[in-house]
Amino acid sequence: MDIKPNEPRELDEQEQLGEEYAELVRKRMQGMENFQKKGSGFTVGLLLGSAMTFLLVSVVLLGGWALGFGEKKQPQNSRETGISTDIKDTILDSSVEKKVGELADLMAQYYYESIDKEALVEGMYAGMAAGLGDPYSSYFSAEEYASFNESTTGVYCGIGTVLTQDAKTKVVTILHVYPGTPAEEVGIKDGDIIAKVGDIAGDSMELSELTNYIKGKEGTNVHIEVIRQGESDYLGFDVPRRKIEVPTVEYQMLEGNVGLIQITEFSTTTPEQFDAAIKDLQQQGMKSMIVDLRDNPGGVLQSVCDMLDKLLPEGLLVYTEDKYGNRSDYKSDDSCMEIPLAVLINGNSASASEIFAGAIKDYKYGTLIGATTFGKGIVQTIIPLNDGSAIKLTMAKYFTPKGNYIHEVGISPDIELEYEYLSQQDETYNPMHDNQVLKALEVLGSGQ
Repeated sequence: MDIKPNEPRELDEQEQLGEEYAELVRKRMQGMENFQKKGSGFTVGLLLGSAMTFLLVSVVLLGGWALGFGEKKQPQNSRETGISTDIKDTILDSSVEKKVGELADLMAQYYYESIDKEALVEGMYAGMAAGLGDPYSSYFSAEEYASFNESTTGVYCGIGTVLTQDAKTKVVTILHVYPGTPAEEVGIKDGDIIAKVGDIAGDSMELSELTNYIKGKEGTNVHIEVIRQGESDYLGFDVPRRKIEVPTVEYQMLEGNVGLIQITEFSTTTPEQFDAAIKDLQQQGMKSMIVDLRDNPGGVLQSVCDMLDKLLPEGLLVYTEDKYGNRSDYKSDDSCMEIPLAVLINGNSASASEIFAGAIKDYKYGTLIGATTFGKGIVQTIIPLNDGSAIKLTMAKYFTPKGNYIHEVGISPDIELEYEYLSQQDETYNPMHDNQVLKALEVLGSGQ
């Protein structure tokens, strides 16, 4: 579907991974920096097309952006029911207008520095979205929305990290550092917490705003200070900005002709990369497959549906429902891959990753191994406004093929197994020392 100006753009959003994320990172960093090693150990999947489209600034992950989510069934009678009018009457009530005026007068009279009037107005708009009490709904200023759109072109200057922000504390954690990027080259690692970007505190603003200070002109530097487990003080890095092209699919062949495919997120180019990985592995004689969705916080809904369509037989993949009862079904055709499959999941597998895992589980097409997923079963839409700004709103729930609503519940694995890396000596990640990969090999070898 072509996205036109002022037309809703539907998203499957996982912008914040929750309070438990930091603890999960600490657990996974004990004894080794596993994901740092894991990311550098794979054969890089082919990039068929433009660079990854949803990497904001320093490759900030805004979870599951489902551009082209399908034709949205708009609320039929929202204005007729008076819902919109009721809210507007409350917000635009004369008493509210009077109080805003009083606050503005007090600020003008007593605030100790000059006031940015435009920032106050933008703050009011942002406050309206925040008033919903939904961590996944937010307001984008024109500048923030332009930055968001810039990220979808695949041309950006950043440092090569995936960032996540705790919805309550605003703490920003580096979820993943991509191999061969400026962040990796200077020594930034997975699990580092951003303390400062220049003079800006890492937890002082929304992630989308913070990234405006990380991005910049190619060839310039950004100073970043991080908190790292085991270090008594902040670590500082001067990181050069440059154009980043990061694959979302990495793969290699394991013993027994088992293909291992790691999917770091679901962007618009991921299905092409996934297809290329499968074709290459098939040419190498692949007999069974492991799909690694650990630490994958989401992505484009249509992308995950396209990938599931390749794997699964004809049937329902996922469906959404809004508060008006409108339902949208996403289905696969009758072609499929008949190949033994294992899928690795953990507590940071969220959103589109859960759609993938949920469909595999409901169809009993493969074995889920690891830990219960994050549990995000809602979708968002970004609606552009005429002045260049936009609002992101949670607009629907999604359900697995069997009708399971997994929000704040997650998807449990078929085989529960806490992650453990079995060697402290590896300088790069070796999947043959990953206990969850080894369990998948055992399952596939036994024909379970």
